Amino acid sequence: MAHSLVIPAGDRIIEPMIALASCSKQHRIVVAGSRAVELMLELQRRGYARTAATANCGRPAGQYDVALVDWRRRTFKTLEVALDWLVDFLSPAGTLLVWVDPQKAVANETLRLSLERRGFVVEGGTVHECGCAVLARRHEMNPVRKAA
Repeated sequence: MAHSLVIPAGDRIIEPMIALASCSKQHRIVVAGSRAVELMLELQRRGYARTAATANCGRPAGQYDVALVDWRRRTFKTLEVALDWLVDFLSPAGTLLVWVDPQKAVANETLRLSLERRGFVVEGGTVHECGCAVLARRHEMNPVRKAA
């Protein structure tokens, strides 16, 4: 029996987000954006039990391995503010995935530069029918040096 159920846009981005960020069920994941609670619940339903939305994630203490940010239908200016706050939740080896509306190349470059200014290295991205995503990892600004 075929289903004619319309899949909500949030559900359509879950799989690509998980795949691009290489999320495992052991990762601590924080989800941000206007649909953060919905996405968190969907991740938990899929077995990602260590997932929180920004509404219930506690105080920033570098406690999350992955941040998934759904910033579709929102402005870049508000994303900048959210990123300033969100980066403190990520561990030193943390991964950040930002999903935005389909954009022009200039807007994608602005997002990449914004992430780099915050100490991230852009490692990849994807274009999807529901928008595009940029994946970045923290860049170790002062690597630990081995004693001679």
